[in-house]
Amino acid sequence: MQKYITELIGTFFLVLTVGCTVIAGATGVIPPLAIGAVLMVMVFAGGHISGGHYNPAVTFGVWIRGRCASGDVVPYWIAQVVGALFAAAAVGLLRAGAEVKPMPLSVGPALLAEFLFTFALVYVVLNVATAKGTAGNSFYGLAIGMTVMTGAFAVGNISGGAFNPAVAFGITAMGLSTWTNLWIYLVANFAGAAAAGGVFRFLNPQDA
Repeated sequence: MQKYITELIGTFFLVLTVGCTVIAGATGVIPPLAIGAVLMVMVFAGGHISGGHYNPAVTFGVWIRGRCASGDVVPYWIAQVVGALFAAAAVGLLRAGAEVKPMPLSVGPALLAEFLFTFALVYVVLNVATAKGTAGNSFYGLAIGMTVMTGAFAVGNISGGAFNPAVAFGITAMGLSTWTNLWIYLVANFAGAAAAGGVFRFLNPQDA
């Protein structure tokens, strides 16, 4: 149970930060910096308990890699999505009255952007947080947070920069994206995670 509560808390603060910095928040570099930073600190805070996934795609990739028990996958996903929806509700209270407009997406570029940076994120997580060669390191949270920050800077204006199905549910519930676009995130994020898990296993057969 501790693992699932940890996942809920970490995902909550990640999605809360997304909503509060994007809706009636600061413009420019602030949202990506804040989002990357909160992910970093939450990974450091909960990594020793749950692995600090806070992302169903990361959980999927870690499962493919063989470091997440099958019985934990669905409970992790539920905890992450519930945390995201709680965060969306909190943002609705904190930003009450603020104008919210869904971001228009072009399907092809959005799919590619989400696939590429979800792949990058899960690839980084697997290498810095689960590989034998980096076991016991003290930098894994920074590497993970910086990957999301980089993706938000690079393609945030193309796809919204979710790289995370729970974030996708959160921003949709907030009105930053439409429910009709949710499938883009789900398909691209899980496909990117599956590709990263497969590539990790191929490049690191000694870690199987």
